[in-house]
Formats: sequence, C-alpha cells, structure tokens
Amino acid sequence: MFHYAIKIVVTALIVVAVSELAKRQAGFAALLAALPLTSLLAFVWLHAEGVPNQAVADLAGQIFWLVIPSLVLFLAFAFLLRHGVGFWLGLAVASGLTVLVYLASLPLLRKFGVTL
Repeated sequence: MFHYAIKIVVTALIVVAVSELAKRQAGFAALLAALPLTSLLAFVWLHAEGVPNQAVADLAGQIFWLVIPSLVLFLAFAFLLRHGVGFWLGLAVASGLTVLVYLASLPLLRKFGVTL
C-alpha cells in the first residue's frame, strides 16, 4: 500500500508543478509538460516492481505509435481557443477529434504490423 501512495504523491506533485509553473512561465511549463513524464514514471514504476525489460520495451514502442495521433489534441485545442471557441467546448471537440484519429490510426497501424 505504501508503494502506491509514493506513486500517487510523486505523480501528483509533477502535475501540480506543471500547472503552477504555467501561471508564471508558460514556456518552461510547456517544456516540462511536453516531457514524456507519464511514460518515464511508468517505466520507473514497472522496473521497480520487477517487470521484465522486454515488457517495458514493448510499452515504450507502443507509446511511440500512440503519441503521434495524440498530437491532434494540442493542435486542435490551440486552434479552437485562438478562434474564439470556449474552453470546455474546445476541450471537448479537441478530445473528440483525438479519439477519432486514434480510431482511424489503430487499423492503419495494425496493417503495418504494429501490435498494440
């Protein structure tokens, strides 16, 4: 149980740090947020729990292919906000577009031999 508490606290501290930093230095916050912190934390937690390196490598490879369609979220959300769409609607539309791109990407990735 203590192990899960450590995971939660470390992960939450990073998210809070990014959101607080964004209020003062958006560029540095963006750099910190752009780092694959979730992935890095997952790799570290898996390694600490004794998961075989092959499983961690498989996760890293799968993340790579799924990052590509996720970029739609950032582009669409920024575009919508800059064109006067409200925050929540923009977030919903950008999220919906991202889901559609994921759904379109999965069969394409499978066609090229990428297993997820």
